[in-house]
Amino acid sequence: MAHVLGQNQYGKAENRIVRVYRDSTRHEIKDLNVSVALSGDLDDVHLTGSNANCLPTDTTKNTVFAFAKEYGIESAEAFGITLAKHFVDNNEPIHRARIRIEEYTWDRIKTPDNSSRFIGSEEVGHSFSRNGAEVRTCEITYDGTTVQVISGLKDLVVMNTTNSEFWGYIKDKYTTLKEAYDRILATQVTARWKYSFTGVDDEAQPNWNRSYAHVRRHMLEAFAETYSYSLQQTLHAMGTRVLNNRAEVDEVRLELPNKHHFLVDLEPFGLKNDNEVYYAADRMYGLIEGTVHREGVVPVIPVA
Repeated sequence: MAHVLGQNQYGKAENRIVRVYRDSTRHEIKDLNVSVALSGDLDDVHLTGSNANCLPTDTTKNTVFAFAKEYGIESAEAFGITLAKHFVDNNEPIHRARIRIEEYTWDRIKTPDNSSRFIGSEEVGHSFSRNGAEVRTCEITYDGTTVQVISGLKDLVVMNTTNSEFWGYIKDKYTTLKEAYDRILATQVTARWKYSFTGVDDEAQPNWNRSYAHVRRHMLEAFAETYSYSLQQTLHAMGTRVLNNRAEVDEVRLELPNKHHFLVDLEPFGLKNDNEVYYAADRMYGLIEGTVHREGVVPVIPVA
C-alpha cells in the first residue's frame, strides 16, 4: 500500500526574547515568546533527506533576534507580520509561514518620593515586576499573498460574586446538582479574535495595541454587566460586545472553564453560611466554548 506525505511544517519554537528600549531614563520593554513554523516545497527533506530547500531552524531563531533590533517591536502582531513576510518572500521553497507569539506584561515598580533618595529618583523607569495576569497572544500566517491575524489572550481570571443563576436544566437519576439562584460566576478566559485585515493592496494595519486594549475592555465590561443565567449566555454577550464595538474584528472565539465555587456546609459548627464562605475547586470543571462571528463571515479560528 502506497504512503503519502501529508501536511508538514517545521521551525524554531519558543524563542524567548526581551527587547529593551533605552532612549531615555524611562525604559520600555517587550517580552515575547515567538514560535516560527514554515511549510512549502519540503517533500525531499522528508523523503530523501536532502536539505536543499530547508532553511535551518537556527536561522529562524537568529532572524527573530536580529529583527527585534533592526525593526523593533511596536506590537506582537506587527512584529509577527514582518517575520512571516520575510520568511516567505525571501525563501523560494517556503510558501507559508505561521508565527505564534505570547507577550508577557511587566509593570513599573513605583518608588516613593523620599527626601533621603536622590532628586528625581521616583522618575527613573528601569525597574519592573512581572505582571501575573493574562498573557497576550497572536498568530500570524502569510502565504505570499494574504496575511491572517488572530490575536488573543489567556489566563485572564474574572469573577462575579452575584448576578448569576443556574436552574431549569435537564435532570435525571444521576443529577445531584442543586439549582442556584445566586451564585459566584468565575472563569479563566482564553479568547481569540480574527481581524478583517489581510494586508492586500497596501492595506493599512490596525493599531494593534489599541485594538487589543479595547477588545479586552469590551469583554470585561460584558462579563461584568451581564446578568447571567448560564456561562454560555455570558460567552455570547462577551463575543457580541466585541463585534458591536470593534469594526476591525470579524470573529471571536472564547474558552471559558467554569471555576466552580461551592458553598461550604457550616452547620456542623452551628454557623449559617449566607453565601459568604465557599470552597474554590480547581478540578474538575465545566468547559464552555463557542464562537461568535459576523453574518456572512466563515469562521476560521480552530477549535482548541
